[in-house]
Amino acid sequence: MRLKLALTFAVLACAVASGSSRAAAPPAQNLSHAQLKKMVQNAHSAEDYLTLASYFRWRQQQFEQQAHDELLFWAQRSMNVSLEAAKYPRPVDSSRNRYEYFVYEAQKMSAQAEHYQSLSESTNR
Repeated sequence: MRLKLALTFAVLACAVASGSSRAAAPPAQNLSHAQLKKMVQNAHSAEDYLTLASYFRWRQQQFEQQAHDELLFWAQRSMNVSLEAAKYPRPVDSSRNRYEYFVYEAQKMSAQAEHYQSLSESTNR
């Protein structure tokens, strides 16, 4: 009896977990440049604008994660200062430049997301 109860509970838990993960999964976010351009041109409804805003938020999160990883790498490289690293561009400089690039791109994606969010709100009125 205990085995049946444990098995039933495990199957039920797996079913609930898989159902919730499907509901929380974002729509296909990996769009090509042409698909994104077409989506931007054809967006006219609040739902379209919200889809674009969520895409740009997703891209912002990607760039923020890359910036975080590069910041850690930058800190690691800045500890290793030697005569070999004195030549330009130093590995520290490369890491700093990559970090600044990722932060800049994250800010651009945030601005795009806010733009489409405001467009969706204005079409709802």
